[in-house]
Amino acid sequence: MVDNYAVFGNPIAHSKSPRIHTLFGEQTGGAVEYGAICSEPEEFAQDVMMFLVAGGKGCNVTVPYKQEAWELADELSDYAARAKAVNTLAFSEDGTMVGYNTDGIGIVRDLQQNHSIALQGKRILLLGAGGAVRGVLQPLLEAQPASLFIANRTASKALELAQDFAEFGKVSGGGFADIDGQFDLIINGTAASLQGELPPLPAGCLAADGCTYDMMYSAKPTAFVTWGRAQGAAQSLDGLGMLVEQAAEAFFIWRGVRPSTAPVLAQLREELKRNPS
Repeated sequence: MVDNYAVFGNPIAHSKSPRIHTLFGEQTGGAVEYGAICSEPEEFAQDVMMFLVAGGKGCNVTVPYKQEAWELADELSDYAARAKAVNTLAFSEDGTMVGYNTDGIGIVRDLQQNHSIALQGKRILLLGAGGAVRGVLQPLLEAQPASLFIANRTASKALELAQDFAEFGKVSGGGFADIDGQFDLIINGTAASLQGELPPLPAGCLAADGCTYDMMYSAKPTAFVTWGRAQGAAQSLDGLGMLVEQAAEAFFIWRGVRPSTAPVLAQLREELKRNPS
C-alpha cells in the first residue's frame, strides 16, 4: 500500500520537495507517493482537508501558507508554536492535524553536521526579520551561540523579534546601521540575493575564518554567496542543505525513519548543475 504525501504552496511547480521525498522513499524502502498541490488563496484549508479525507498521511507547506497552516493545526510542536508558522502537518488516524516547523532543525543540522560549523560560543548575525528568520531562531539560539544579532531594514521588527525569543539566549536586534563588530557566522534570511540584491552590510563585519550562509539557493551562486566568497569566508554556503535536512525531519515525523541526507543532497546538487531552470 502506498502512503500519500504532498507539498502545498503557490507557486509550487518549482518545488524540490517531491524529488527529495521520492529519493527518501527509495532509500528507505517505503512505498511513498509525494505530489505538489497549488492551492489558490482562500482554498488552502479546504484543500488540506480534502487531502486528509482522501487518505493523505501528511503534508509540507510552503509560501504563502505557513501561517495559515499554523492556524489550521489542532496541535503544535514547541518550535511551530514559537515560530507562528507550520511547514509540516502530520495527520493522525482520528483526523487530528499536528503542526511542526522543521526549518530551524534543518539549518542547524546543515551547518553543524554537513559543514562542521560550530555554533556554540560564536557570534551570529542574522539578516531579515520575516517568517523565514522567525522559523529558525529558537533552534539557532538553543545551539548556544555567544550572541545573535538580528538586523533588518525596519529596526523595530528586529527588536520585536529579539524580544519574543529573549528567553532562549543572548539575542538582540536593530537596523543595519546598528551592526557592530565582527561575526563568526552571517546568515541571510531574506530572499533579496536571488534578485542580485544585498543588504547594506558594513565593511569588515565577517570575522577571520568566519562563514556565510544564504537560506536561499539557486543553480548559480546567489549574490550573498558571492559576497561571502569575496569577503574571504572560510565557507560560503547556500540553503540547499537546509531544504534537504528540514525535509528529512518531516520524513522522520511521518514515517519514524531518518533517511541519509548526504546522497540526496549530492544528487540534487548535480541535477541543479545539469538543469539550472
